[in-house]
Amino acid sequence: MNIVKGGLGLILALLIALTLASMFVVQETDQVILTQFGKPVGEPIKEAGLKFKVPFIQKANSIEKRILEWDGNPSNMPTKDKLYIAVDLFARWRIVDPLQYFLRLRDERSAQSRLDDILGSETRNAVAKHELIEIVRSTKDRQPKRDSSLSEEDLATLGSLVPIQKGRMAVEDEIFTAAAEKISVFGIELLDIRFKRINYNESVRPKIYDRMISERRQIAERFRSEGNGEAARINGNREREMNRITSEAYKEVEEIRGNADAIATEIYAKSYDQSDESAAFYEFVKTMEMYKSAVGANTTLVLSTDSEAFKYLKGILPE
Repeated sequence: MNIVKGGLGLILALLIALTLASMFVVQETDQVILTQFGKPVGEPIKEAGLKFKVPFIQKANSIEKRILEWDGNPSNMPTKDKLYIAVDLFARWRIVDPLQYFLRLRDERSAQSRLDDILGSETRNAVAKHELIEIVRSTKDRQPKRDSSLSEEDLATLGSLVPIQKGRMAVEDEIFTAAAEKISVFGIELLDIRFKRINYNESVRPKIYDRMISERRQIAERFRSEGNGEAARINGNREREMNRITSEAYKEVEEIRGNADAIATEIYAKSYDQSDESAAFYEFVKTMEMYKSAVGANTTLVLSTDSEAFKYLKGILPE
């Protein structure tokens, strides 16, 4: 009886093990390829749910259904005008033919490696066919931003940018078109590819910096010239105002002095015109003042004996 029970238990355990081994779950984010002795069998299973397989013989291989990311490493590559730039790209892709993908690549690591080769090669080819300005500028219709402080003369001396025919977005489309066709044979659909970063190589940076420095210097020179002109205008106005003020002040001083002299003369006239003696005294005083101002230590006067200036000297006796 115990032997019968033990046999039934063993059979039940085997049935449970076989049932569990034949069951597998397909997640919403996965698709499954069944392989038998390493070779795919049947169609890919893309619907989520509980599925069955031959236990211990068949194996369920899960393959990602979601959109995946490819992020390439930055690499230096030459443009058509022989300028080296460091290009960094990223792309989005997904597996649309899991059977083809499994047969050719098996896993995501192999797929990333193949994407590195194909996208890197196509990017290098596209960059080599276009000049630097084509890759830097996003579209051909976009106008470059100019410094508002630059005049038309400054812009003329700086020169104009090289006209572009396509632009960066068109170059990205070229890479996408060429790479998508090569990647499709692996059961992969390329969804998008974009330049993440474009850095100037060491050989390019000095030219860019020189252009920036030249532009800044021209702006500084123009500001300096305008400042010097404004300073000259202010100094001219200051000199003219000072001359005007000095002239008006001198005119006012002379008018005051003339008025004062007239008043003084009037006072003197009233004072010395009161009698003949006062008039004679006034004449004498003024003549003496004339002698004091006209005759110095080494002055020689030649006067007529009947002149008015000599009449007061007639009566002076020599010592």
